[in-house]
Amino acid sequence: MFDLSLVRQQFTDLHCCIIVPTFNNDHALEDVIIGVLGYSNDVIVVNDGSTDTTAEILGRYPQIRSLHVPVNTGKGWALRQGFKHAIDKGYRYAITIDSDGQHFPEDLPLFLDLIEKQPDSMILGARDMNREEIPGTSSFGHKFSIFWFKVETGITVLDVQTGYRLYPLRKIKEIKWIVSKKYEYEVEILVRLAWRGVNVLSVPVRVYYAPKEFRVSHFRKVRDFTRVSIANSILVFMALLWVRPLSFFKGLRKKSVREFVREYILNSDDSNAKLAISVAVGLFIGVLPIWGWQMLATFGLAHFFKLNKFVAITSCNISLPPMLPLIIFLSYIMGGWILGANVSNLEYSSGFGLHWIKENLIQYLVGSFILGFVVAAVLGPFTYFLLSVFRKKNV
Repeated sequence: MFDLSLVRQQFTDLHCCIIVPTFNNDHALEDVIIGVLGYSNDVIVVNDGSTDTTAEILGRYPQIRSLHVPVNTGKGWALRQGFKHAIDKGYRYAITIDSDGQHFPEDLPLFLDLIEKQPDSMILGARDMNREEIPGTSSFGHKFSIFWFKVETGITVLDVQTGYRLYPLRKIKEIKWIVSKKYEYEVEILVRLAWRGVNVLSVPVRVYYAPKEFRVSHFRKVRDFTRVSIANSILVFMALLWVRPLSFFKGLRKKSVREFVREYILNSDDSNAKLAISVAVGLFIGVLPIWGWQMLATFGLAHFFKLNKFVAITSCNISLPPMLPLIIFLSYIMGGWILGANVSNLEYSSGFGLHWIKENLIQYLVGSFILGFVVAAVLGPFTYFLLSVFRKKNV
């Protein structure tokens, strides 16, 4: 049991407010307001164009800050207005809680205790989604979102779709542009914060799902799920094209080659065979012309075959400059040999570039598969030999 006076002081000391976005939830809104006011008077309710009795309910509580959006625009837009207002008022943190009664205000202190230990983190209220009353579509979306967040950021969390969150407002202020205005905003802002190096943490919270006949949800399963899927697709593309590779190489610069080999190879619990196969798979995918998707493909294969994901993904970066022109050149050579094309007049120094791909696409594709197989077949066993020699010395 929490001491309410101490919790209220925590809200004050941490410069933390509570933001409640709402749209046509007058059946539960007042209970939510009463609940959060028990812990803090720093409450901002954003009325996103409600047409029910929401405005009347808000009028009963002059101690809260009420923001009114004239026309319903979306949860993301409501949150953005709440964050802007909170930042203007000098708050450092904001805890968001849904207005439909799913969340328990009694869990608010959990966020405060954790943010005191990990300042300026992003904290997600992780729900237990294995309970019987959880709708099947919610359970599927829960697992779906966790998978894509891991692809986009490399971070594993317990719950991505939760609306019960603590946001570091100073970090949000640093993000210059945001596209989303509806439910997909919560995905975008979370990923963008993670990309900026914000620590993403989870804290277990309770959740209440009303019986189906009394359940009210403004989430449109087809339209809104499609919007979230599109947002995830764009974020995955951005992550694989430049965010994740850039982060990867920044990490490598912080480690010497010797440290990398010692941590991920020599001291790995994986067998020599598994490490060698991981290298071979990474090299094979790295040679294939699926630029922007090589890391995702490598991650998928490494996960499916239970290989060393980090070693495999490291190996797939063989196709980054300055190796890429050489790989394209050798792919054309091998493709020409297989298809019987004349390659005698093809010189590496003759301005060879991406225009060759358009002119000889089939030759290039065939050659890249052959080259990938050859590179993997040669360097995979060679890696196994090196591991057999050097790991034995380190035992």
